[in-house]
Amino acid sequence: MDALAAVLALYLLVRPTVRRVLAGLSAAAVGAVAALLASWILGDLLDVFGVALTPITRMWVAVGCAGVALAIANLFRSRWWRKVVAVVAIPVFLATSAAGINVDFGAYRDLDDALGVVPYHPLSLHSERGQSLDVGTDYASTWTRPADVPAVGEVGTVRIPASTSKFPAREAVVYLPPAALTDDPPVLPVVYAFAGQPGAPADMFTAGRLATTMNTLAAANGGIAPIVIAADQLAGPDRNPMCVDSALGDSATYLLKDVPAWITSHLRVSSDPAAWSVFGYSQGATCAVQFAAGHPERFGSALASSSELAPTLGDSTTTVDKGFGGSGDAYRAAQPASLLASHAPYANSLMVLGVGQNDAKYTAFAKRLDSDAKAAGMRTSLLISPGTAHDWNTVRYTIAHGLPAIAAHLGLRS
Repeated sequence: MDALAAVLALYLLVRPTVRRVLAGLSAAAVGAVAALLASWILGDLLDVFGVALTPITRMWVAVGCAGVALAIANLFRSRWWRKVVAVVAIPVFLATSAAGINVDFGAYRDLDDALGVVPYHPLSLHSERGQSLDVGTDYASTWTRPADVPAVGEVGTVRIPASTSKFPAREAVVYLPPAALTDDPPVLPVVYAFAGQPGAPADMFTAGRLATTMNTLAAANGGIAPIVIAADQLAGPDRNPMCVDSALGDSATYLLKDVPAWITSHLRVSSDPAAWSVFGYSQGATCAVQFAAGHPERFGSALASSSELAPTLGDSTTTVDKGFGGSGDAYRAAQPASLLASHAPYANSLMVLGVGQNDAKYTAFAKRLDSDAKAAGMRTSLLISPGTAHDWNTVRYTIAHGLPAIAAHLGLRS
């Protein structure tokens, strides 16, 4: 806003004529109205983004377009220095608008995040040994805590082979808690983490701040916290295989066979489903709900922020044709409502659903999923993030307020 104010002040200092003031104001008004009209057509009428744009985002789009229109108006029939100011002003208006939208969406910490630069190095597995033990959630009994437990965990990238699925997954991002970094680590719980689409595994740590959350959890449990596996469920930011096996890629086999095989061959983890949880946002939340509902033998709990009601490619016809080989029955069977009904009653499953207060569409989805899960015998909790919508602010609220229940289910203090 300071940069925007500086540019506007500069325009005032050059003492424009009445004609130019009126022309500038008219151009700015046209730009703002055009932006609001485009937001309504693309966001509401055509639903291009799949979510409703918030009033704050619409405002910043309008402000940015108004500023650009004002600058363009000053490129014509003006002195050279006014043209220079106008050219300089255009990127300032655009950057200011983008920054305002980012604050509303809460996605990027810096330019590297916006450009998709992964800030993590390849992970060193230290002294970990692959082992899956039936210890329930009594992790401390498998460990003699040394005096030199690190204060925080470590985040890094790993390549998880798609030996069975052949799924072209990108590198996963893994968090190892402090206890896992010691010479003789304990058996530990596991949390899957899925970003939305478009997205990448690193998003759960950059935008979601998961490492900070897990380090706090580890501090409350003497260094013990879940190993977080942010595996790639998409194979690319522009792809959506919907966490099922299809012509779009065997995403489900990769996540349910290849990834667990890597985990148990490289890390000491509990084999108890109560020690395994799955978390996701948007498309990733839909995957989390699908897996917790359809595979209670693997995942005992789920934390889902802004989940869809079902896997989707935008509309049911496209989804059925591309994702389910044209089979409506297969599509219906993959929906959480069907999975919940077919696996009921659940013996020991927890589902925590989060959604933004200003996200009417996904709030309706969350309430429906909560009702279906309750009817199937799951313990459930529905969190409403105040003043947020379908964004990473809601994700962080869901993590902060939903993790205590998930941690308790994993056998940890929060």
